[in-house]
Amino acid sequence: MKNCLVAQSGGPTSVINSSAIGIFEKNLECKYYDNVYAGLNGIEGILNKNLLNLSEMSKEVVSGLKYTPSSGLGSCRYKLKNYENHKDEYVKLFEILEEYKISTFFYIGGNDSMDTVHKLSNYAKEYNINIKFIGVPKTIDNDLPIMDHTPGFGSAAKFIATIALENSIDANVYNSKNVFIIETMGRDTGWLAASSCVATINGKSVVDFIYLPEIPFNIEKFVKDVNRKLEEKNTAVIVVSEGIRTADGSFLGEMSSTGLDKFGHAQLGGVCNYLSNLLKENGVKKVRALELSTMQRSAMHFASETDIQEAYDIGSFALEYSKEGESGNMVAIKRISNTPYKSEPFALHTSEVANKIKYFPKEWINLEGNNVTVEAYNYTLPLILGESKIEYENGLPKYYTVR
Repeated sequence: MKNCLVAQSGGPTSVINSSAIGIFEKNLECKYYDNVYAGLNGIEGILNKNLLNLSEMSKEVVSGLKYTPSSGLGSCRYKLKNYENHKDEYVKLFEILEEYKISTFFYIGGNDSMDTVHKLSNYAKEYNINIKFIGVPKTIDNDLPIMDHTPGFGSAAKFIATIALENSIDANVYNSKNVFIIETMGRDTGWLAASSCVATINGKSVVDFIYLPEIPFNIEKFVKDVNRKLEEKNTAVIVVSEGIRTADGSFLGEMSSTGLDKFGHAQLGGVCNYLSNLLKENGVKKVRALELSTMQRSAMHFASETDIQEAYDIGSFALEYSKEGESGNMVAIKRISNTPYKSEPFALHTSEVANKIKYFPKEWINLEGNNVTVEAYNYTLPLILGESKIEYENGLPKYYTVR
């Protein structure tokens, strides 16, 4: 008997389940594995033998996860240590994999998850264990190198741009000066905030200023920019990344930081409120601030169908790749053309991605450092196209769960 295991890790996205279902449904088609198991709550759940046999469940329920947001298999923030100094953990994990006759482990996640795939693959090779480990990317942050973009980003971008568009219209109903600030996720990179550039009305961008971590934030210049804009019109719409920082590297969100997460990353927040108070202190009477928080990663009701399908396709490709492909590799997305938009999956080694960051290109940021260029618009727009084909029941989206 030969089985495979699928698990999810890190922050959820709207489409992370689509990749898992791509693996599951491709196996139904080719019957390469006898059973597809889910490791509930990632590596942490697997170490606790919290496994579920998806092949024994209703296909309707399992496949329904494709249009269900967040991590349907559960997630974790568990960092696997180096096996040179923590071999007991690896021995326990591999005993469980062998008990369930797992021949391939698919791990869906971001930078840290690809590091886990890399470590497990190296351990298996060193100890001559015949189990493959294959990574499948996801992150709304879009910060994994080599690949054109990551599943989850397109849907988050669509949601962010829609929020910017609708709230800019709302902010313009009164004949008075006001500012609307939207804060997106993005501790190290500005892809999410930059994606708001696709929000337009009558052919013009609705976002006046976009501030990214890639460019040092100048507090004095920010105040001057906003006041100057309010001299031109009644409303200024601003989108900021949570990770914007000053020239000395200080995060604007540090004052509301809740410490470090399990990977040692600062947990930031409150940038939009900080900027709101700053503007009020400098004479702007009406400022509204909106921190999107988890909304931007779980809005399946307004997800990008392009994103959903690409996430599904790389899951399907990962299953096929596992037949002949090398352990320690991961699948990814390559952009073939922009007009018409076309992409295809490919494979690369996790060492090229693990613990590395793809920053937003500085050449796509304007000279003033307060907005992005047309290249950012052209890059982002194809990724948000298409509407989610979710089911509705009693006026609400119909979602599924297997846990």
